[in-house]
Amino acid sequence: MSHCDPISDMLTRIRNAVRVEHPTVNVRASRVCESIVKVLQEQGYVVGYDRISVGSHDELVVHLKYGPLGEKVIKTISRRSKTSCRVYCRVDDLPKVLGGLGVAIVSTNRGVLTDQQCREQKIGGELLCTVY
Repeated sequence: MSHCDPISDMLTRIRNAVRVEHPTVNVRASRVCESIVKVLQEQGYVVGYDRISVGSHDELVVHLKYGPLGEKVIKTISRRSKTSCRVYCRVDDLPKVLGGLGVAIVSTNRGVLTDQQCREQKIGGELLCTVY
């Protein structure tokens, strides 16, 4: 388990679980990871999540979403800002993922938001990941 970057660890676990079509995936809980999962739920990429206590730490059980014929809802989920190279964007520089069909998740001073919410509120921040 990665102790250095919990966000990358969470995204990798989700990516691997979607690849082999698991219904749920467990990730180590943190405030920023829970905020990212909330955004994914609001945007319709996951069904929901539960916070459970496992020994000395908490975990998030993320319920993944698939289409009616079993097609994957999350095609690609990738980390943009890393611990070694942070990526900050002004509101004008926020990327439009897949021409607006995907979502960029941004950490701002008002919480973790989507790129569309950042444009509406006219704020920028650290570009955490992109999903489509």
